[in-house]
Amino acid sequence: MVLIEALKLALQSLWANKLRSILTLLGVVIGVASVIMVVTLTNGAKLFVTSKLNDYGASVVTVTKMPQTFITIEEFLDFQKRRDITLDDYRAILSDCSSCVSVGARRDNLGKVVYGRSSTTDTDIRGWTWTMPALSNLNIESGRAFTELEDSHSAHVAIVGADIVNNMLGPGDPLGKEVRIDGAPYTVIGVGEAQGKMLGMSMDNWVAIPLNAFQQSHGAHDSIDIYVEAGGGGELIEIVSDQLRTIMRTRRHLAPGSADTFSIDTSATFQNLLGKILNSFGAVVASVAGISLVVGGIVIMNIMLVSVTERTAEIGIRKAVGARRHDILVQFLIESATISLVGGLIGVFAGIGAAKIITLIIAFPSAVQVWSILVGLFVAAAVGIFFGVYPAHKAAQLDPITALRAEK
Repeated sequence: MVLIEALKLALQSLWANKLRSILTLLGVVIGVASVIMVVTLTNGAKLFVTSKLNDYGASVVTVTKMPQTFITIEEFLDFQKRRDITLDDYRAILSDCSSCVSVGARRDNLGKVVYGRSSTTDTDIRGWTWTMPALSNLNIESGRAFTELEDSHSAHVAIVGADIVNNMLGPGDPLGKEVRIDGAPYTVIGVGEAQGKMLGMSMDNWVAIPLNAFQQSHGAHDSIDIYVEAGGGGELIEIVSDQLRTIMRTRRHLAPGSADTFSIDTSATFQNLLGKILNSFGAVVASVAGISLVVGGIVIMNIMLVSVTERTAEIGIRKAVGARRHDILVQFLIESATISLVGGLIGVFAGIGAAKIITLIIAFPSAVQVWSILVGLFVAAAVGIFFGVYPAHKAAQLDPITALRAEK
């Protein structure tokens, strides 16, 4: 049996029985679409986070009261019992960390920003030391960042995100305008570069003010986060991390062998955690997709068995004119693989489309991987061949005389 002829017969069979074909392909389509969608979204998330870590502090080490990530509520409650990280800790690191290239500190709080008759109630209010814009790789689109003098003197100056400019400050130069942040007046001296949205949430709805001014208006009772630039990756990050741990343990008089009462994290921490989360998520969806593919394969096998019964006479005629068992076997295997492959192609487009729709709706990053498309099509074809073996074998074993009698 010529390959082209077998493909034509398979496609003709699909087209002749449209509704049956749609129902037959549904399991394969769902399975392949699920895999492609998850791989596309997962890879997009990995690329997004990696780019953000590289652009915004790939060599930055953080010292915090509790780790940036935790799994259980019990862990959260235990971390909450730790002592706060204070400005004294920040000053100690600033003076004693010889390997640190730059040191900064920050606090965050949701608050209210008012300008004229416009106001917000869910703006991210950031208390920054004067070094934090550089540590965060914040690009100032217009204006400037804080100075060390403004930070130490608690100056009422602010850097604002793009949403504050677009939604509140209105037309004209935003620099020099006065906004009220949680009731206190601040003069806008800089505007941060727009970052867009992530998971449907704007990343530009924020204002940053000097940390000392933040502490005066919001109190000094909460823990701060300390950011340290290591000046490079790998060994330098390890050296800085060890020095930070020594400084903090000394300040807290921790006995040798006792656990840290603070957390030190690097970009690798977030990347490793993200990888574990996304891989676990991918494994769950892959399992569901696998079930869909098995169901789809069973349906294909059932339809091929029906097809063998319907085409018994055709099989008899082919054998009567010289077709061998091998020819019949290959013909039906090609047909089942073609049916499954068509479902795979539809699933690929459906999966990519679903991922891009999610990106449009909630701004979740996505990136199409060519290898995932090839794997999806290969798996679809493999499912068709695997579940088509029995029907093909049954067709090949038909006795030609019995098959020819079936026409009557």
